Formats: sequence, structure tokens, C-alpha cells
Amino acid sequence: MTDESRNQPLRDSTEDVRSAERVPDTPQSRSPAYRLAFTDTDFLQREELRPVRLQLELLKPQLILDEKGIDSTIVLFGGARIPDPEHKARARTPALAELSHFYEEARRFAYLMTRRSIDSYGREDVICTGGGPGVMEAGNRGAMDAGGHSVGLNIVLPFEQAPNAYVTPDLSFNFHYFAIRKMHFLMRAKAVCVFPGGFGTLDEMFEALTLIQTRRMSRIPFVLFGRAFWEKIINWQALEDSGTISPEDLELFQFVETAEEAIAAIDAWVKPPLGPLVR
Repeated sequence: MTDESRNQPLRDSTEDVRSAERVPDTPQSRSPAYRLAFTDTDFLQREELRPVRLQLELLKPQLILDEKGIDSTIVLFGGARIPDPEHKARARTPALAELSHFYEEARRFAYLMTRRSIDSYGREDVICTGGGPGVMEAGNRGAMDAGGHSVGLNIVLPFEQAPNAYVTPDLSFNFHYFAIRKMHFLMRAKAVCVFPGGFGTLDEMFEALTLIQTRRMSRIPFVLFGRAFWEKIINWQALEDSGTISPEDLELFQFVETAEEAIAAIDAWVKPPLGPLVR
């Protein structure tokens, strides 16, 4: 929020932060108790303040995305370890090297969708990734190649991870809470595209599918890149046969192999009428 957007007569917090920095140096002013509560990081990191931190992580990206005019996103989930085809020789395993073509599909998909987004002044169908390497990098890279912007929702991990170099800087966010990060993935999502990945990708995919299955989220186009990969690691039919999911649940998503197929699936998608909720 800029100074010009403030429309109230009371002194604002920014002015008091500046004033507090100029107070005389005394034992009292040096005491942690004297710090303004909202500038006191030690206070904000207390266990009792977790509800406040959750709210801040929800609000900060929300307000910035609103201010930037981002109305809808196309979400890309996928593995951080999948290499650029040019560097597949460096892949950790031969299997990862074989998956490298999905990097290029993610990049091309993001490029094509961003070209469309630019036609709506970059407000609609903005590419949104986890902001890391692999498939995430490919998505942000494709958006940059197209001359558009993209969102990166990064998260603090025990090992060093910086946002990839292709995320639009002022749309690059960092999270502590996985749950709030996953909310931001879906709050503006117009479509979800899932590429091969590991635990994180599976977590994101199944949470989104669960929200749609239980009608906590509206149905949207939901595409999985690489039928062979997904049918190898998940026995979808066994889930239906065992009765742990309904036959209709397998209609919540569809498989594609290429960027063009994914775009065609999204374009052809028609929201189906709501049937009875299976318990």
C-alpha cells in the first residue's frame, strides 16, 4: 500500500517505525519490551504467535497479487529433479534423464499459455509454479521466453534453495507453512497441470484432487503429463476396484503427453453438472 492510497486521518505505522528509530539510546529504549510489536521479530516468532504468522503468510501474497491485478493462474506442479534436456547427462539417475523431455514440455506449455495471457494484459492465466528448479524452472522460463510474467511460490527448506532465475521478481514469494503455500496455489487456479515428480508433487496433486472430489473446490481442468509415468507409480484402477474411490473420481483428471495436448484439453473442457456426492 502506498502513502497515496492511505485515506484515514490517523498517524500510520510507517511513520511510527521511523520515529522509533530516532529515539534516544537509553536502557529503556534498548529493551526488547520497548520495540513496536509488529517490528519485533523475536516477538513475532514466539510459539503463541503462530496464528498471526499463518495469517500474515496468507495475506502478504494475496494483497500483492491483488495489487498486481493477477486474476487467474495456470498452476504447474512437477519434480524439482527433472533436468533441462541440455543437461540431462547430469541427472541423478538414468530414469530422471529419460524424464527430461517433460522439462521442455513444461517450458513450451508455459510459453504458449503466457502468449495468451499477454492478450489479456497479463491478468488472466498467469503461470504459477513452486518457484524452484526442474519443472518449476521450466514453467517460469517459458513465461519469460514469451515476454510475460509468472508467479513463484517458494518455501524455506533445510537445504539451500533459492528461487529459480525466471520467476518475475515482484511475484516471487517465500513461505514457511506448506499448507498456506498450497492454498495460494489453488486460490486463483483456472487449471492444474501435473508433471512427473516426487513426494512434493504427489502431495500437491492429491490435495487438489481431494478438494475437488469433496467439493471443497470447484472442478477445473486437471491434466497429468505422462500417462506411462503416472500409471506406473499409481494403480488408479486398483483404487476404483477396491471401492476406496468411485468410478467418477477417475474422471476428475485426464492424461496428456505434450503441451499442445494439454492446451487442447483445457480449451475443450466443459464443467460437468454436479451429480450426487458419493460418501
